[in-house]
Amino acid sequence: MLDALIKLAIARRGLVMAIVAAVAVLGLWNFNRLPIDAVPDITNVQVMINTEASGYTPLEVEQRITYPLETALAGLPGLEYTRSVSRYGLSQVIAIFSDDTDVYFARQLVGERMTSASGRLPAGLQPELGPIATGLGEIFMFTVDAEPGALNADGTAVTPMDLRSVHDWIIRPQLMQVKGVVEVNPIGGYEREVVVQMRPQRMLAMGISSSDIVDAIRANNDNRGAGFVERNGAQWLMRIPGQAQQAEDIANIVVTASAGKTVLVSDVADVTIGHGLRTGAATQNGREVVMSTVFMLVGENSRTVASAVGEKLAEINASLPEGIVASAAYDRTGLVEKTLDTVTMNLTEGALLVIVILFLMLGNIRAAILTALVIPLAMLMTFTGMVQTRVSANLMSLGALDFGLLVDGAIIIVENCLRRLSQHSAQSPSVLPLRERLNLVFEATREVIRPALFGVFIITAVYAPIFALEGVEGKMFHPMAITVVIALMSAILLSVTFVPAAVALLFRGPVQEKHNPVVSGLSRVYQPLLRGVLKVRQLVVLIAVVLVTLSVWQATRLGSEFAPNLDEGDIAMHALRIPGTSLSQAIALQETLEARIKELPEVERVFAKIGTADVATDAVPPSVADNFIILKPRDQWPDPDKTKQQVVAELEALVATIPGNRYEFLQPIQMRFNELLAGVRAEVAIKIFGDDLETLAALGESLEGIVAGVDGAVDIQMEQVTGLPLLEFIPDDAALRRHGISRQQLQDQLATALGGDVAGTLFEGDRRADIVVRLPESERTDIDGLKYLPVTVGEGDDGSRVVPLQELVTLTENMGVNQVNRENGKRRLVVTANVRGRDLGSFVDDVRAAVGEDLDVPAGYWIEYGGTYQKLQSASERLMIVVPLTLVMIVGLLILALGSVRDALVIFAGVPLALTGGVLALTLRDIPFSISAAVGFIALSGIAILNALVMVSFIRELQRAGTGLEQAIIEGALTRLRPVITTALVASLGFVPMALNTGIGSEVQRPLATVVIGGVISSTLLTLFVIPALYRLVHRNDNKGRV
Repeated sequence: MLDALIKLAIARRGLVMAIVAAVAVLGLWNFNRLPIDAVPDITNVQVMINTEASGYTPLEVEQRITYPLETALAGLPGLEYTRSVSRYGLSQVIAIFSDDTDVYFARQLVGERMTSASGRLPAGLQPELGPIATGLGEIFMFTVDAEPGALNADGTAVTPMDLRSVHDWIIRPQLMQVKGVVEVNPIGGYEREVVVQMRPQRMLAMGISSSDIVDAIRANNDNRGAGFVERNGAQWLMRIPGQAQQAEDIANIVVTASAGKTVLVSDVADVTIGHGLRTGAATQNGREVVMSTVFMLVGENSRTVASAVGEKLAEINASLPEGIVASAAYDRTGLVEKTLDTVTMNLTEGALLVIVILFLMLGNIRAAILTALVIPLAMLMTFTGMVQTRVSANLMSLGALDFGLLVDGAIIIVENCLRRLSQHSAQSPSVLPLRERLNLVFEATREVIRPALFGVFIITAVYAPIFALEGVEGKMFHPMAITVVIALMSAILLSVTFVPAAVALLFRGPVQEKHNPVVSGLSRVYQPLLRGVLKVRQLVVLIAVVLVTLSVWQATRLGSEFAPNLDEGDIAMHALRIPGTSLSQAIALQETLEARIKELPEVERVFAKIGTADVATDAVPPSVADNFIILKPRDQWPDPDKTKQQVVAELEALVATIPGNRYEFLQPIQMRFNELLAGVRAEVAIKIFGDDLETLAALGESLEGIVAGVDGAVDIQMEQVTGLPLLEFIPDDAALRRHGISRQQLQDQLATALGGDVAGTLFEGDRRADIVVRLPESERTDIDGLKYLPVTVGEGDDGSRVVPLQELVTLTENMGVNQVNRENGKRRLVVTANVRGRDLGSFVDDVRAAVGEDLDVPAGYWIEYGGTYQKLQSASERLMIVVPLTLVMIVGLLILALGSVRDALVIFAGVPLALTGGVLALTLRDIPFSISAAVGFIALSGIAILNALVMVSFIRELQRAGTGLEQAIIEGALTRLRPVITTALVASLGFVPMALNTGIGSEVQRPLATVVIGGVISSTLLTLFVIPALYRLVHRNDNKGRV
């Protein structure tokens, strides 16, 4: 079948060229449709449930909301685990499903269970699902700010409330219309409210309670319809308007009217336009602003959506009130463009190096151009395949592409055709008749096509272990394997059809191989060395065995990490303050912090999110701030050669002197990656599970000290589980009975006075504002004054009286639980750390050893290790099973292809010596083992087998033709010297730009490229010297001509 295909391609060469041209045009069209991103989206399928529970403490939230919701989710199909956080006024439960679960189906299942659980939750609480976005869905952030001296239309200064109103009613509705946007989540500023500020003294004098005011507003702020009537052939709708049109209408509502005495809302309260209580704020360069995060819908392309949002925001700016500006603060497009530049540069430089080598080694311009044409054609076919398999072009998917591998098959075929045609031209200088020329090309192609194709198929097969990876690691590396396999299969197809057809078209006249000084020089050096090696073959094989043994020992000392950290060019700094820090205090601290950060000359700007946004995607208290530090382009730095690590170290030293803050330094996407992997933002998470919070806290403190003693540990943090200041009003039961008031009545009155009660809504066109009844801010915060707050008691037949609050309650100040974290229905506490200056794997090994030695864990409590380390472990365990199976499969394929166990094992011996060079290269560059490096080793195995297979197949052919064993080895090795050296050079040089590049994203590709370059060098030496020696050794008893 293969012979028939080659014959058809040569005979119908014009048709083949037309088909290839059509496929190339299709590839160009698909290239424009190809989604482009920085990294693959590794988000697991998760559904977030947020429940706002104003006034509930973390323990009450856990007990009454989080636990019932977690229990309701148990048993859902595809549910892998749950994790939750319960903090003051908020419950967040996250359900993580298996990767094959459709996210919309998962949300439907969770929605159904939420409905059934709502009956077990406190009255008035409504759980809500989070946005349909991935963990990496935060693609764009922008700020809404006022220019200096900006004024409203009425001449007043622009306030944070005005900025928030502009965001909520002008910017957000327009951005929500952009295709691919699922949520625009603001933080900062103040939501506009109509505040009915109660005046306790007036209420006391007039005998009015807070519930009277709330009831009066609710009863006088609504429109009603009363059907319709027909009059004179027309239908008239009947309405009874009663809705307040402005704040003055609310002030004029009657609260009570008895005995000719009317009391209005304005008599007992001040009605003003004010703002509500808030849980979060945002700052930029030391000033408070409104910030908003744009979330991308699951499955959309971040580059397209972020770009569309940026364009829409520029349009919206034209319609904003004068003096108010919306400007981009963080745009994922920038990172995508930078990583795309890195990948493009690597591939372009790699392609150029490959083409130069082809010119040098083949010594024929037409042959070099023909071989090089396989690169763009295979890539165009790959783009079509990527679009069909929904793989985006990113650092990982394009990171393992080596153009050297794509042209391997073509090099072997073109080189053999060139050799055969030049041999014929040397014997007969006349032009070959067409039929003879086509037949010669067919014979030359057939000679090498099987080992060439088989070798490329094996390179494809060695990528099988990557497809065995699951979960996050699978999502990260599957795109790489898919792209490489598509590219290699495209190259195979072109090698069988396009290459022989093009040779038949291009080489019509006599072909003379010009003297190639490079090849002839290599041959002169190689021949005597090879003869010498064959004489001391046992020693050569022994040296090879020793080298392999040493490399295996060295590999165990390399250290390990899951994947190299992508340098995004920016810094994310997690600032943690004392639990219970107020929002206003946090903003003041933040302004000081940002002023200090701006002193660093490399910093362009800094912005921060403090506390929780409107949609609680990050359930953090006001004591926690996420700082985003955007650095200037490197050419604007005072010292452009300064490393990112040096900048972080200087930044750390700069902010360390500010009291009341602790810090973690990461990067925006890396922070999200870590959070998706383990629910924490650091690289290592040590989780302690148990029931009692005090015991967990004590264990956590001990663990924090142990981790601090391990070399390389930085940013060590323990979750803040205690320290929330509580002001508690403890009811006096005897006083309550004496005054005839129940606990609930007391609680309702205090909740309205202090927290506020929503009595209705004021509508102004599209805009709306809650009408909230509460005490003025000055009285809410006056703790001594609260003792005299009037409380209505004794409602009933005897009438009602008012008594001061201090007669009914005792005020106490306590420290309560800050937050409660749970995982799989069990309380847990996490100690986190980042690692600097060493690899992750050995760091965790040291931590495990120290914890096992120094930490006494009580019965019923246990420790688990999470973070990126967990993914490294699961990926390594899976590869440890699949890689050996794949190698056994390759040996089986070689035996089938060659019909000889001995020859199959000789060829397979190429793998360990190729790995030797990879290990040495990693050691020299001080790069730890990672899954990226593992992919490099996998690719290496295929390259090593390809070269060895081509050489051994040729030696076997010569033996079959009657050549003696040693002569066949020498002749075969010399004949295959050029293709072996050429394929080795193109394979290694194709990765050189990737290994040396320092652009954004290059660190992800560097281990893979380093492994391949080092391995190809050792593999080539093996193929040229050790394989012939080994072949001679295992065939030492063969008779002449027999295999």
